[in-house]
Amino acid sequence: MSQNTSSVLSLPGGRLRFFAVAGPGLAVMLADTDAGGVLTAAQSGAQWGYSLLLLQVILIPILYIVQELTVRLGIVTGKGYGELIGSQFGRGWAWLSAATLLLACLGALLSELGGLAGVGQMYGVPVWLSLTLAVGGLSLMVLTGSYASVERIALALGAFELVFVLVAWQAHPAAADMVAGAARMPLHDPGYLFMVAANIGAVIMPWMVFYQQSAVVEKKLGLADLGAARWDTAIGAVLTQAIMAAVLVVTAATLAHSGRHVALDSVGDIAAAIAPFLGVGGGKLLFGMGMSGASLIAAIVVTLTASRALGEILGYRHTLEHSPRQAPVFYASYILVLTVAALAVGGGANLVAIGVGVQVMNAMLLPIVLGFLFLLARRLPGAYRLRGGYAVLAGSLIAVTVGLGLYAATVGLVLR
Repeated sequence: MSQNTSSVLSLPGGRLRFFAVAGPGLAVMLADTDAGGVLTAAQSGAQWGYSLLLLQVILIPILYIVQELTVRLGIVTGKGYGELIGSQFGRGWAWLSAATLLLACLGALLSELGGLAGVGQMYGVPVWLSLTLAVGGLSLMVLTGSYASVERIALALGAFELVFVLVAWQAHPAAADMVAGAARMPLHDPGYLFMVAANIGAVIMPWMVFYQQSAVVEKKLGLADLGAARWDTAIGAVLTQAIMAAVLVVTAATLAHSGRHVALDSVGDIAAAIAPFLGVGGGKLLFGMGMSGASLIAAIVVTLTASRALGEILGYRHTLEHSPRQAPVFYASYILVLTVAALAVGGGANLVAIGVGVQVMNAMLLPIVLGFLFLLARRLPGAYRLRGGYAVLAGSLIAVTVGLGLYAATVGLVLR
C-alpha cells in the first residue's frame, strides 16, 4: 500500500493534537447540514419515504475524500483554494472559480436566512425582525472576534443540529420499513432523480471546498497536523450525514409512511407536519432549535467563504486575524453579502423551493469545483501528491458523483 493511501487517516501525536487541530472540518461539516440541506432531506422523506436513505450513507466516503483533498492542499501549500487556482492556472480560471463560489454562496445564504426567518414565523416573529437580528448578530460576532472565537461560536451553534437525531428517535421508525424502503430506488422517475441531484448538491457543496482550505491556512496548521485534520474531517462527514439521515427519517416515518403527502412550502409547514407525531410543543421546539443551529453555522461559514474568496482573488487582506481597520474591504464585503441576501429573503419567496433548487444548482456546479480540486491535488509535491490507488479511487468517485449529479439534475429539470 502506498504512503499516499495508508496515511490518509493516520494520527501522529495522539488525542491532544487532534483536539488542538479539530475545528475546520467539524465546522464545515455541520454547516453542510444547513437550512437548505435540512429542507431537502425533509422533502426527500416526505415525498419518497426511505428510498433516498441509502444515498445519505453512500455520500459519506465521497464527502470525506473531497474535503480531505482540500485539507491536504491548504496544509501543504499554505494557500486558499482561489489563490491556488490563480497561481497554478491563471487569474481567468481563478475568477471563474470565484464566480462559481459566489453564486453558490448567495444561494446558500438565501436558504440560511430563510430558515431563520421561518423559525421566527413559527413563534410569531416578523420576518424583517428575524433578518435584522441575524444580520446584526452575525456582523457583530465577526467584527469583534478572532478566528478562534468565531470557530467556537460556530461549533456551539452547530451542535444544536444534533436535536434532529433525538427527533428521529422520538419518531419511532420501524427498522424493517427503513431497510425495505432504502432498497426501493425508482431511478426511472424524473421527480426522484431531481431529488437525487438535490441531495448530492446538499452534501457536496462548492463553498465547503473554499472554506475548509482557507480555514486550515488561517489556523496555521502544518504538516504535522495533517493526520489530525483528516480525522476532524472524517468525524464531521459521518456526523453531518447522520443528521441528514435523521431529518429524512423523521418525515418518512411521520408523513410518507402514514400516507400523508403534505406539501411542504415553508419551514413552518415542516414543523407543523411532524409536530403532532412528536408532541406539538416539544416537537416544534426541537425542530426550531435544530433549524436555527443549522442556519446560523452555515450563514457564518458561507459568508466568510465569499469574503475570503474575493480577498484571495483581489489580493486584499481576508482573515479574521486582521482588525476591521486593517482589512476594511474584507469586513465590508462580509456585511454586504449578508445584507443583500437578507433583502432578497424579505421578498417572501417560497423558501423550501429555493432551498431544494439551490442544492440542484450546487450539483450542476460540481464539475468546475471538483475538477480543479482533483487537478490541484495531482500537482502537490512528493509524498503529498494525489497518486496511486487513492488517486484512482478519488478520481472515480468524483467522476461518478459529478456525472450522476448532472444527469439527475438535467433529467429532473427537463422532465419533472
